[in-house]
Amino acid sequence: MLPQRPDDYTSVRLPKHIDAAEFSHCDNSTEQNVLTNAGAALGRVLFYDTQLSRNNTVSCAACHDQRKGFSDPKPLSVGFEGGRTSRNSMGLANLRYTNLHHARPGFFWDERAATLEAQVLMPIQDRIEMGMELKELEAKLQKLPYYPPFFAAAFGTPEVTSDRLAKAVAQFLRSMVALDAKFDRAADAAGGNYSTAFDKFTDQENLGKSLFIDGIGGVAEMGCAHCHIPPTFSMPKAFNNGLDLKSKDQGLGALDRPSNEPFTPSNDGKFKASSLRNIALTAPYMHDGRFKTLEEVVEHYSRGVHPHENLGLAFGEQQGEGATTGFQLTGEQKAALVAFMKTLTDETLISDPKFSDPFVRLKATK
Repeated sequence: MLPQRPDDYTSVRLPKHIDAAEFSHCDNSTEQNVLTNAGAALGRVLFYDTQLSRNNTVSCAACHDQRKGFSDPKPLSVGFEGGRTSRNSMGLANLRYTNLHHARPGFFWDERAATLEAQVLMPIQDRIEMGMELKELEAKLQKLPYYPPFFAAAFGTPEVTSDRLAKAVAQFLRSMVALDAKFDRAADAAGGNYSTAFDKFTDQENLGKSLFIDGIGGVAEMGCAHCHIPPTFSMPKAFNNGLDLKSKDQGLGALDRPSNEPFTPSNDGKFKASSLRNIALTAPYMHDGRFKTLEEVVEHYSRGVHPHENLGLAFGEQQGEGATTGFQLTGEQKAALVAFMKTLTDETLISDPKFSDPFVRLKATK
């Protein structure tokens, strides 16, 4: 099922433009779940195993395709009985590095999971996604001949527990680092100065970078980097980005973490600012997959932002219907922003065999 020589999941090569000491503060790994090769190898098998669903039809990978940056190309993901979820499945790159500015954001679009380990168990128990009870799953996996040795290698004994399962999959997810893109190589060559023109970029890519990082103008003198901060191009905060005048999905407002109280008006329509690493691969876009292309996304931020009462300050004044919002971009600026975002693609993550489906290799040898 797995290579004879264990894969290396623990080594991370950071590009030169990232300060390793400073970046270490972004790491959400814990002393209670240290990344190991054996743990991540177990996590890989669990991630791809359809046995984790009630009727053995879907795995975590069913909604997180390696070729698509571990995202789902369908607007709404499909569960074990064919039912559709209410949101698009996000890409999984760099989930290890979410503690930006020493903040500890939640996971999922509405940040309802406080830790990566907690996130792992939620889809498994969801009535639409995988439909399993944890105790039932533990007994099911314990009976499969390949799991006790894997759990013993990772945790010292062969017992299958949901806590160990969550830790192993979380280790596998934390090993998915995407920091080897054209942007990184160009930033290294520029000595880590994001504001200077990159020699390895085209004029169009440099214009897009300048607009993205240094500022766009229009309603707000802020760049896209206000919500998508380099080098992970993510943000430990939820925003309302004006998708609707009245929220169809309440997002963070429907579940006010950590108190889990009922609807909170001030959080209505707020969603996690997802990472833009590998964004060219992870269409469709937004929490509901409403935009098919990056061009549509940029057009939304240019002229399609609705003046929702909770609209983030980066997108315009909160003046109700008829207010001027968005960045009012030219055609040249829109194309440049798309070109820049395409420089954030890490081809290694989407092709590395150690992140691929181990069951495909097993079937091929039968």
